[in-house]
Amino acid sequence: MPSARFWIKSRPAWPEESPPSHPGMKADPSQPRFPAGANSLIATHLSPDLYRSLARIRSKSGFTLDAAIRSGLKNPDSSIGIYAGDSDSYACFAPVMTPIIRDYHKINDTQGHLEQFTPVHLSNPDPEGRYIRSTRIRVARNLKDLPFCCHIRAGERVKLEKRVIRALEKLPEGLAGDYISFNSLSQKDYTGLVQKKLAFPKGDRFQEAAGLNRDFPLARGVFLSHDKGFRVWVNEEDHLRIMALESGPDLSAVFNRLCSGLDALSPHLAFAFDPELGFLSSCPTNIGTAMRAGVHIRLKKLEQARDTLNRIVARHHLQIRGTGGEKTAVNQSVFDISNARRLGVSANDIIRDLHTGISAIIEAEKNL
Repeated sequence: MPSARFWIKSRPAWPEESPPSHPGMKADPSQPRFPAGANSLIATHLSPDLYRSLARIRSKSGFTLDAAIRSGLKNPDSSIGIYAGDSDSYACFAPVMTPIIRDYHKINDTQGHLEQFTPVHLSNPDPEGRYIRSTRIRVARNLKDLPFCCHIRAGERVKLEKRVIRALEKLPEGLAGDYISFNSLSQKDYTGLVQKKLAFPKGDRFQEAAGLNRDFPLARGVFLSHDKGFRVWVNEEDHLRIMALESGPDLSAVFNRLCSGLDALSPHLAFAFDPELGFLSSCPTNIGTAMRAGVHIRLKKLEQARDTLNRIVARHHLQIRGTGGEKTAVNQSVFDISNARRLGVSANDIIRDLHTGISAIIEAEKNL
């Protein structure tokens, strides 16, 4: 196997970087102070009595409820408003985490994680390439023995990056590539990679409030396979965002590439996992398979028949986003359509739902 090149070298911090600090908020046992108009899930499910009962609890790594809900308190338009600081957060704050998880994932007590992530063989839903512009499938993963990204210390973040680099060096030839540390880049070079969508930007105001942007760009980076079809983001919202993608409609090829990457990395990295909740992530919306499988698809006719499109999407457990992702507009009739379910369903079920749903959408587009 040819050795991959890993670019990680010392460079002065970017001018706007602030000194590293460890998040922590003094527990106030009185009541949560959500701003007027907040309708996030945390504002809905965290009563004053429940807050008082949880406010002084600390997880194994010292994470508190005040730190967990900081983003929801600061942003009245948050939809969720709570983050996990480590694996233990889900147990420590279960009295509020559990109803939020049930509410968001639409599950009951009998539903939990379903484990199946194996190669599939599906027909090409768009063999002529008329509709699907690109396919991308990603999973979130966190290492089980380190705090998550909103709570991790700078030294722990560096340690994590080194461990991930060693694991990436063991990828097989078809997935091998280069790791680019953001700390080794000038601001100009980093901005260029972001504009080319080869690197992730600094987090938004919701992530900023949660502490996810601390020490940026320290120990952040991206791995790109030589063909750019397999990528790993390091220390974004989660420790790892592992993804496979291509500018085409072959869902099986992309899914199976992701399977190969996970099979290669899993022996070297122990992921945070719960038998009932599945893979644990910073945001409780991403637990379970922690997978988002989607396509960019051009639908000129269905854009004018949104009720029809919405019915098909709902029937196949999918969701619609704008061309640029969540909370963006649809440009030139290109929709981002992906799975709506992550918990209580296996990865294989998700990709089959996407395949069946996209096939139905394309058939409807043809027949309008």
